[in-house]
Amino acid sequence: MLSDIVTITFLLLGSILWVEIVRDCYHALSHHWIPLYRLHAWHHRVFRPDLSYVSDDIYRKANWYNDLPEALVMFIFSLIPGVIFFWGGVHFSWMTWGGSVYTLTFLIGAIARGIGVPYADQLTDITHRQGEFVNIPGNWFVNRPYHWRHHFDNQKAYYCGTFTLVDKLMGTAFSLKGKTIAVTGASGTLGISLLKQLYSNGAIPIALTSKSQSIEIEIRGKRVPVKTLTWQIGQELELIDELKSVDILILNHGINVHHKRTIEAINSSYEVNTFSSLRLMELFITTIRTNKDRVCKEIWVNTSEAEVSPAVSPLYELSKRALGDLVTLRRLDAPCVVRKLILGPFKSHLNPIGVMSGNWVAKQIIKAAKADNRNIIITVNPITFIVFPVKELIVCLYFKLFSRKANKI
Repeated sequence: MLSDIVTITFLLLGSILWVEIVRDCYHALSHHWIPLYRLHAWHHRVFRPDLSYVSDDIYRKANWYNDLPEALVMFIFSLIPGVIFFWGGVHFSWMTWGGSVYTLTFLIGAIARGIGVPYADQLTDITHRQGEFVNIPGNWFVNRPYHWRHHFDNQKAYYCGTFTLVDKLMGTAFSLKGKTIAVTGASGTLGISLLKQLYSNGAIPIALTSKSQSIEIEIRGKRVPVKTLTWQIGQELELIDELKSVDILILNHGINVHHKRTIEAINSSYEVNTFSSLRLMELFITTIRTNKDRVCKEIWVNTSEAEVSPAVSPLYELSKRALGDLVTLRRLDAPCVVRKLILGPFKSHLNPIGVMSGNWVAKQIIKAAKADNRNIIITVNPITFIVFPVKELIVCLYFKLFSRKANKI
């Protein structure tokens, strides 16, 4: 009996996932194949940034020219699993027609919107509803903020309609193109490498450093100057005007006092590694006020693998773990996406015995971010990939249960 339930569930959900993958692939193809884009372009003509219609006439035409053909393609492909499983003699193969029934809701919805049936858009076109965003962009499921980015951030990304799986696999679940990204600790090994990778991916990097010299990066043998801002620990408030125009803030600065355990070492470790990052994080959050800010602004925090494993430097571990826990607590209610960078030992001034290169780590960070990973783990230690998610889940649940929820965004 249990095996029958499992089989039925697998066939039903699998058929729905299949048609969603078909829809997402069709959508992506529509942005790269001109004949399909001529139809799909109607969809992008419809909406203003507040998701209101340019006109009812264009909205109805967009449903006939884009949504209806898309639903028909979904329906045709939904028949394939049923045929395969039926001829294969699979028990309960009829459940695979669930994908076809599911697709009919899109087909009927497109026709209703095309005809202009009252309230059809409100009932069937959920990701295009107007109103304030009350959530950050979804991670595994598409919501209004996630889809808004496809229209007004980058039309060559965010293709998915319900599940974000295809975007994650294609590296289109998050776009860096055209975004202004400020990196602290920019003169360090990882900082320089991140600036290079961000520039190469179409972003506009800004270097935040405690050193006075301007920073340049080498791109294809040429030296490229990067806008450089000098700041000091404790003077975070002086960056507020610059942060208003920043889309992504990467908190990457830190110190490692190694074997020291003096009161001065304790104070400096926590001040630099923990409280300075927390102050910058909160300062950046004050700049998030509009729907666009909530959708496009992000914070990335380098908390390091020291959150869950020894770093052969007690104060580094303690201060980074404190930062990690505070970030976990704060992002429960943060009005934007907050990513953690859980990085293993890479060779740098802070860690001369690191086994990974800064450039390789930076590449992996960008690759994982484009797949919209919220916890980006880059390490040679396989145990971290198991221990950190478990630790993060437990700590997150603990904070949810025993702390008060902040005001909604």
